[in-house]
Amino acid sequence: MDGSMNIIEPYAKIMDLETREDGIRLLRKIEWCARVSHASEDAQTTDSWDRFLRSVVLTHGDWSVVEHASVTVDALIDRGISHEWVRHRIGAYTQSSTRFINYAKKMEPSFILPLDMNDAARFYWENGIDAAEAAYKNMLFAGQPPQIARSVFPNALSTRLISTYNLRNLRHFLLMRTTKESHPQMRQVTIPLLEEVQSKIPILFEDIMPMAKQSDNLRKMR
Repeated sequence: MDGSMNIIEPYAKIMDLETREDGIRLLRKIEWCARVSHASEDAQTTDSWDRFLRSVVLTHGDWSVVEHASVTVDALIDRGISHEWVRHRIGAYTQSSTRFINYAKKMEPSFILPLDMNDAARFYWENGIDAAEAAYKNMLFAGQPPQIARSVFPNALSTRLISTYNLRNLRHFLLMRTTKESHPQMRQVTIPLLEEVQSKIPILFEDIMPMAKQSDNLRKMR
């Protein structure tokens, strides 16, 4: 091992939603859109969103109105976790492309370290990463384009993934991917994401508990 590999910490965070007030603005938008069905837009007040959403969404289960608001998540994860992440529909996804990024010119490849490895496992992991990175650069030197050389990269290669969900689908994503059955490296980023969502968007996510059983969370989906 040459000790030069770039190991970085993964994350997932909401874009363009800085404060709780930003989240409340999304909920007020949902309330206004929902009120159109009964022509009661003029009954909306500064704080009526709380009572309205608890009644219409939580009590009566009309989750369709929640689809009128959306958020975008910026995540840095490994390729293996990204493959699970993008299975969630409906969502809009844009991801770092190993076809088009030349990791010998455009940017240095970085890798996500798996959780809870012992010393022996980490030794073998680092050797594997070193070998893959060297093979990638050698393939480029041999005249292969990035889209061919990428085949030697492991799942540990980091990737930037931008995801946009309406709030109903974000709820589904967090119900499914914060459970104890989720991959540990998925939970590494989704549990902090859940905490951020709960702090900024009231009501709609307050019943989601980290490390819950998936079967319990499935009963919360509508």
